[in-house]
This record gives sequence, C-alpha cells and structure tokens, in this order.
Amino acid sequence: MDLTLGFRLTLFLAFVSLPVILAQDIGTAKILVDGTKRVAEIDDNFICATIDWWPRDKCDYNQCPWGNTSVINLDLSHPLLAKAIQAFNHLRIRIGGSLQDQVVYNVGNLRYPCHPFRKMKDGLFGFSKGCLYMRRWDALNHFFSKTGVIVTFGLNALYGRHKLKGNAWGGDWDSSNARSLMKYSISKGYQIDSWELGNELTGNGVGASVGAELYGKDLIKLKSFMNSLYKESKLKPSLIAPGGFYDQEWFAKLLQVSGSNVVNFVTHHIYNLGAGNDPSLVKKILDPSFLSRISETFNSLHQTIQHNGPWASAWVGESGGAFNSGGRHVSDSFMDSFWYLDQLGMASKFNTKVYCRQTLVGGNYGLLNTATFVPRPDYYSALLWHRLMGKGVLAVSTGDSPHLRSYAHCSKGRAGITLLLINFSNQTRFVINVENLMNVNLPANGRKIQSQNSFVHSVKKTVAWVGSKASNGPLYREEFHLTAKDGNLQSETSVLNGVPLVLTDHGEIPKLAPVLNNVHSPLNIAPYSIAFIVLPNFDAPACA
Repeated sequence: MDLTLGFRLTLFLAFVSLPVILAQDIGTAKILVDGTKRVAEIDDNFICATIDWWPRDKCDYNQCPWGNTSVINLDLSHPLLAKAIQAFNHLRIRIGGSLQDQVVYNVGNLRYPCHPFRKMKDGLFGFSKGCLYMRRWDALNHFFSKTGVIVTFGLNALYGRHKLKGNAWGGDWDSSNARSLMKYSISKGYQIDSWELGNELTGNGVGASVGAELYGKDLIKLKSFMNSLYKESKLKPSLIAPGGFYDQEWFAKLLQVSGSNVVNFVTHHIYNLGAGNDPSLVKKILDPSFLSRISETFNSLHQTIQHNGPWASAWVGESGGAFNSGGRHVSDSFMDSFWYLDQLGMASKFNTKVYCRQTLVGGNYGLLNTATFVPRPDYYSALLWHRLMGKGVLAVSTGDSPHLRSYAHCSKGRAGITLLLINFSNQTRFVINVENLMNVNLPANGRKIQSQNSFVHSVKKTVAWVGSKASNGPLYREEFHLTAKDGNLQSETSVLNGVPLVLTDHGEIPKLAPVLNNVHSPLNIAPYSIAFIVLPNFDAPACA
C-alpha cells in the first residue's frame, strides 16, 4: 500500500469515527520494550490445536456439539479442513483427549477386543473402550502428510491396568499395544513428531488417576523402546508427558522418578474459565485480573521443571478455556479471543514452548465450526499469532493501566518486533507511545485519562519510537486491528481493520492484510479490541 494513500485512509477514518471517539474516554499509555535480551523463547510452531476422540453422542448441558469431528469420524476429504490447516504452513496437531486412555489400536496381539466406542453407564466418562483401526490411522497420516501437519499422538496409559478405589488405577502398564502401533507407524514411514503418554491422570485425576512413581517408571519403559525402535530412523520423536492438570508434588515426583532426559516436554492442561455453562463466563473473560491468576500455575510449573527436570520444557497440551465442550455463544465468539490471546502471551513469558488449543474442530471451543468447518474468530487470532509472533519473547511494560495488556516478541522471519495489544476497556480508547528501553532511562508512565479538549494535544505529542538499525526500509508500522462485527462481542465474525473475516467467494481463507501507518502517527487502540502491531524498524539486538 502507498504510504500517502495509507495516511489519507487513516485520516479519513479518523474524521468519520470522530463522533464515536469523542464519546469515549481517551487514555494515554507508554509501552516500554526491552529489545536487548530475550526473557523466554517459544517454538516456531507454538500454535497447536487438538483433535479429540469424542463420539457425536458426547453431550453437555443438553447440547451435543461434537458432530463428526473425532479422530474416528472426521471428514478428512472436506476441502475447507485442508485449507484451514494449510494456511498455517505447518500446524501442530495433538491427537488426544479424555477417551485416549480407552483406545485400543487394532494391530499386533490384542489384550482386549477392538470395537467402536459406545455409550456405557459404568464406563470411563460414560463410554466403552474404543478402537483405532489401521485403515483409519493410514488415512489420518496421509492427510497429515498432505497438509503439512506436525503430529503429536497421545497413547493409552491405562492399557493393562485395573481400577482400584475411587479414581485410582494400579497394576503395570502393558506397553505392547503402544509398541505395536509405533512399529506399524515406522514401517509405513509416518512422521510422528512426539508421543505423549496418558491424558489427565495426574494428581487426583479426571475420571482416573495413576501415581507419579508408577507413571515415571512407565515413561522410562516407553523411552527405552522408543530409542530402540527409532534407532535407525532419522526422525527421533520427542516423549512428552503427563498431559494433565498441574499438581506440584505429583509433577515434581514424576520428573524425579523418570530421571534425566527421559521426558522432553512436560505437558499440562488448563481450563481456568471453569464450566461451559458458568453464568459468569463472560465476566471472567473480560476481567484481566481474573485472567492473570493462571500466571501462578505457569510460574510454579516453570520452577518445578527448573528444580527437578531442567532438561525439559513446558507445553500447554490442552486448553479450551471452559471445560465440558466450552461455552455456547461464548467460546465460539469474538469475545473468546480476549482470553485466548492473553493466555498465549502469558504462557510465552514463562518459556512455554507449545500451546495446544482444544480443539481444531469439535465442541463449542473448536477453532472451526463443527458442521461447516468455517473458521471462527479464534482461528484468525491463532493464525495472526502464528504468522507474526516470533520465537523470542521480550520484556514489556505498560505502566499501571489495568485494562491494557501488552506482549512483545521478535517478529517472525523478519527484523524488528511485534506487539500484541489487548484493550479490555469498554470505554477507553488508548493513544499509545512505544519506546525502546535502549533510549529510555525512566520507567514507563502510568495511564492518564484526558478530557476531550486535550485529545488533539495528546495526538500531536504521541510518537512511536523505533530505531533505525533493524531495517533500512521506510519508517512505517503494520497494524492488524481485530474487533467484533457490529460491536457485538458474541458475534461469530471477527473484523480485521474494518473488514469482516469471511471466506472468499471461492471458499478460500481470506488474506490477513495490515494497514500501514507512519511510525510518527498516533497509535490508537479502540475499546474492546485487539491489535498486532509490527515494527520492522524497532532496534532489538535480541532479535538479530
């Protein structure tokens, strides 16, 4: 876009929206970014989504929002499914979920009959054991190969075990079925990036639990035969575990028992918004102080890994915000991106390498619509993150404004930095000054609400500081502003820079184009909006 044209467009939009702006409070905020060092680092393929095992008759709160979206019955031939995945270039997908520990793989000598899932009153989560037939496994892997998926597969950790008292399960894990699946996959040349053992069996468990000591010994066994089976292979899959809710004592014990370099990545699950039918779900999502509470879990897990397993790193193996399929008209709406993107930013600061969203498709929290596979707002939020936010996480300060969140990363595949800004206020439009710590010795100023009469003055003095070393190109910034269609936070359509994000007439994923603005023009963040701001000229030695 021509910068002169971009400036004229910005000026035009400013005049058109002036009555709306004047009806809002105007807040100023100084964002101070330290580009001299990385405070954490994420994986290149940080964004991850899950495909679950739930049959179509999985229901919560008199809703059955899963349809044909499970590992077993997902329509792999649907063109939109492939397009949605390919838009990421390489999307990491984790196959797993609650029924994972009841799946029998129909290969080798079986301990149990291999039949499809069916409703069973006294079964784990109300279902019988299920079956993964090899013809389906073949089809899945062909699809993953075609669409460039990076695969994580969750193994059944209860195979051969028996129930004790309450949720507790005991006895030795029979690894024969997992080993047979692994051998079959190697013989077919299937590229599995990582194998995970068990789902939500940690601590007191969800439905079932296994003690940390037993679990640790299972991981040693699993790692041993993985090393043996993949000895001649160029691909050396990672071992990740335990895929459950964080319990400090349990996780520490697991790392101590399994020992050095057995577990590569420590996975934990998060559903910090509570139940999908919680009447306060909306309030929680829009309350930054509530969303901040989960940082205690991220910090504690980080410390536990450092003290007990410094060879490993953390993953969020599953997170859907609200459990039991998510919240209808909430998890599938624009509003959910306030929780989702804020948690992506927060997780990154604690050296979380990968974050798996529950789900790619299925339930109310799917990134894609269950019936049509049309992308929901969180899909575009994830795609923008994936394309713009690089591996290096930078320290950033936003002063004392409780409603403005900011995260800073090295830009992905290019010079400079990218900011993620989230405005949780329903009334305040922030005029933002971005400064580089290399040129600033004073702490960032706090938020200041100004009268309408001083608005023009604040715009004139607001300058987004950038350096000149990061790029020799023009001094502009790229802006990606996300808002809800028609201002309705529960809309299933996101708006990017004023343009609704919908499929093209040919059924393609739309282009996500920025608005270009001169860095010396004011940077505005509207109420209840989210913005990715790319600063190609920001001088950040940590990103070199």
